[in-house]
Amino acid sequence: MSAPTTTAGDAPMTHRQTLEALSGLLLVLFVAMLSGTVVSTALPKIIGALDGSQTQYTWVVTATLLTATATTPIWGKLADLFNKKLLVQIAIVVFLVGSVIAGFAQTAGQLIAARAFQGIGVGGLQALVQVAIAAMIPPRERGRYNGYLGGVMAVATVGGPLLGGLIVDTSWLGWRWCFFVGVPVAAIALVLLQFTLRLPTARRENVKIDYLGAALIAAGVSVLLIWISFVDDSFAWLSWQSAAMVGGSVALLALAVRVESRAEEPVVPLDLVRQRTTALAILGSLAVGMAMFGGAVFLGQYFQIGRGYSPTEAGLLTIPMMAGVLGSSIIAGRLITKTGKIKPYIVFGAIVLVIGFALLGTIDHETSLVLVGAAMFIVGVGVGMTMQNLVLAVQNTVSLRDIGAASSTVAFFRSLGGTIGVSVLGAVLARRVTDQITTDLSAAGIPTSGSAGAGSLNLDAMPAAVQQIVRAAYGDATGHIFLISAAIAVVGVIAAVLLKPVGLRSSLDLPDPARSAAVGADAVDGAPAFDQVTGDAPVREVPARR
Repeated sequence: MSAPTTTAGDAPMTHRQTLEALSGLLLVLFVAMLSGTVVSTALPKIIGALDGSQTQYTWVVTATLLTATATTPIWGKLADLFNKKLLVQIAIVVFLVGSVIAGFAQTAGQLIAARAFQGIGVGGLQALVQVAIAAMIPPRERGRYNGYLGGVMAVATVGGPLLGGLIVDTSWLGWRWCFFVGVPVAAIALVLLQFTLRLPTARRENVKIDYLGAALIAAGVSVLLIWISFVDDSFAWLSWQSAAMVGGSVALLALAVRVESRAEEPVVPLDLVRQRTTALAILGSLAVGMAMFGGAVFLGQYFQIGRGYSPTEAGLLTIPMMAGVLGSSIIAGRLITKTGKIKPYIVFGAIVLVIGFALLGTIDHETSLVLVGAAMFIVGVGVGMTMQNLVLAVQNTVSLRDIGAASSTVAFFRSLGGTIGVSVLGAVLARRVTDQITTDLSAAGIPTSGSAGAGSLNLDAMPAAVQQIVRAAYGDATGHIFLISAAIAVVGVIAAVLLKPVGLRSSLDLPDPARSAAVGADAVDGAPAFDQVTGDAPVREVPARR
């Protein structure tokens, strides 16, 4: 049995009590993950039923990621100030309401708006689950529990596409149940957490939340993503619209940095972001975010539109990727707990991620499913070995009072990477598909006017000849966007290599700050320069280096 875990200021928790509390948190994580993956294979049917376009297809995913990204640091900061258990429950309720509204949507626009509201709850869940676990379990023990997190994530990502496919393929259910299905699961999690999760309440006087900074960050990112979605379609790259939107985005984000640097309680603490471990983990998380979200979204579309499989079959075909996530996260988590070392696994996972994306970059509408499955498995291994461990590396270098801000900051940039990735890759895919469909229709002597090809995803309404052209266009264009993903994932490898060797500490909190001050110049990551905390040279070696 592992060593007992504790909540700050409370009696130690036994392994059984920890697992009981963890069960509710894992169920919450399952719900959050399911909300994204259950629609991944169902989206072509959903957008087709609502007569939506490729741009709207992308924004059904992007809207959730955007609001989740914008609100994640706020939830994390609130977790450092208020009752973590209550915040988790509030996030669940917001998620529930958003799910119900999405299920009743009548147009693609309404669905996008509902998904945006749902994303506020998702942002809370993806930040607060990490924060709550960090408040219960020391970093050294957290590696094995991250294996449980990886297992739940894999079940959600494997079961989600399958469940979504079965729902839309079942006539007496229909696609709306893709959003309703998570409601009872979230309700169960809400009740379970009430009885199992016991965390101390951190209350401070004169609390100030930097809403202005959060609003500026959200606005700056939103304007940039809107520009990405419409440039080269509604207006040219070199136009006054592009200049206004890009310039406005840069100005808003620059103002956000200024506000954050002066805020008493910034939502994204710049002192944490400037630390080497945190900064490099952020870069790595951007690549992982693109892998996690882009892979699920566009592979589901590839199998259905590019290859002609049903939603259920598309869900089954994504199993290799999720098997890679499951196996690698559990194995890496246990090895990290056993050795106390984390960098080797992050570096290996980042390299594997690039290889997997490069292989996916070779696919077209006729590629062997064996090759596609092997490439997806490799991508899954890379995601499983990097995603949770990047958060763990950061949590290991900050004090318990900053766990919420640090965890949510990494989650923020991971979601931002996923948001930008889905938006950029979706825009690239839409442009390439439109151009190829137009060219192929002209070559076949089929008129290209109207909505016969590029705009609609409702293939059932198209003639057989047009359907074949559209499928080939989507199948061939998907490989190109994964080549872009491979190039971006190289940044993750560089960030992983530059990480300091991190030895996981066995305590919930950092040692006495006075000890950190004693070796101040060597505590470059804001943590004492000794091997149990950051993996830097032990204190006894400091005089020699000076």
